[in-house]
Amino acid sequence: MRTTMRFLLAAAFAMGATTAFAQQEQQQQAPLKPDVTQQHGDWLVRCYPVASPSPCDMFELLAQKKSGNRVMSVSFAFAPKANRYVVQIAVPLGVELSKGLTIKAGEYASPVLRFRRCDRGGCYIEGVTDPAMLDALGQNGGQAKASIASTEGKTLDISFSLNGFAEARSEMANLARQKAKEPPAPAPAQ
Repeated sequence: MRTTMRFLLAAAFAMGATTAFAQQEQQQQAPLKPDVTQQHGDWLVRCYPVASPSPCDMFELLAQKKSGNRVMSVSFAFAPKANRYVVQIAVPLGVELSKGLTIKAGEYASPVLRFRRCDRGGCYIEGVTDPAMLDALGQNGGQAKASIASTEGKTLDISFSLNGFAEARSEMANLARQKAKEPPAPAPAQ
């Protein structure tokens, strides 16, 4: 019974995280501007004026220099009421979904992170994440490497910066806590 309850709570929280990420996708389609943006090294802290379990995130985008196409994006969000972190990592199509993705930074190696879904914009890892991963990334301060397998069987290593990671995490969590305490904004008059 206790295991079932934990599973149901984790599933409910993951669905809340998925809702937050779906809101982010809607924001990309119909641009909703963040009401707070702060740069911390290579990480951007963003907070949105929406009701969400995780109103703020920290985000890093890796894009090809010539085309501007996304190679990978990494987003961590904090849900203050649940005291949990959620992650979304987006990569282009053409990955071997069953192999998942791993992150390495210094001596830290993540467990295999499983892809949750794909759409025309890429494939996504989404869900609750272990704070130990964020702690390890924040302590490293240099570079991390995400490893994925292509559908051709090649391993692709994508390096991303951890410059400013610890500061962005702290600020994002503080802002999320503040926004969680704010009363909702009044609905616009029609």
